[in-house]
Amino acid sequence: MKRILFVVLIGVFWGCKDDVLEKKGFQVKKIYEDESGKKVVGLQLDSLGFETRPRNVLLTFHPEHRLTPVYKVNYSKKNKKQFTGSNRFHTNWIKYNKGNNWNNNFMPGISAVYGYNFVNISHYNNTTHTENKLFGQPVLIKTLYYPAFSKDTLNFQPVIRNFYMVSVYDEDTNNDGFINFKDLRRFYYFDLNGQNKTALIPKEYSVISSEYDSANDYMYIFARKDLNNNGNTDQTDPINIFWIDLSDPAKTGKQYTSK
Repeated sequence: MKRILFVVLIGVFWGCKDDVLEKKGFQVKKIYEDESGKKVVGLQLDSLGFETRPRNVLLTFHPEHRLTPVYKVNYSKKNKKQFTGSNRFHTNWIKYNKGNNWNNNFMPGISAVYGYNFVNISHYNNTTHTENKLFGQPVLIKTLYYPAFSKDTLNFQPVIRNFYMVSVYDEDTNNDGFINFKDLRRFYYFDLNGQNKTALIPKEYSVISSEYDSANDYMYIFARKDLNNNGNTDQTDPINIFWIDLSDPAKTGKQYTSK
């Protein structure tokens, strides 16, 4: 019994630690105090003053296309030591019939990676030997979805994806001077070369979760609409559901509208 309690307490500790870390993000605007001592958010910073560091190379299904997650370098306040986030993967351990082999990927043909202060994605083409970043400046990435390296099947058919999707905080929407998990979360599509960025969910919404529909090969996105335009995801904001056709992500629509 004591051992079980110890494990539970460790889980609570790390859960709290992760929650604190997630809220930090990074500063993107100048912040100063006025004559009364009140904090005022000023102009955009000319450059973001922090170091970044790559992690491992992600293997996509396509041999010529490789991705490298880029993380912000952080410093511990206690001992001033450097540390970076690490790749973590969303997995799906549900057992399906033999015609559906997802190799434990998040969705058939799609791997999903996340990590603490994940701030950019580097794309490299092994054929042309060229590199490009998916984002022009650091952002706070919640999840990167990319073509799984494994040979997945859906309803006995091979599934091959040729695009990336990114759930991301890329703007200080609540004007507090930081990009963090308090801002609105956007959802973007990129082609296989990491270009042609396209918003899959309207800008006035904030993504909160997703589900997968294997019968239609649809991804459902749950998002709150920022009705009062305060740039925050409020619990009172209505939840809408959007669908994305993963066989052709250009096809999207709304599944449910809150009244």
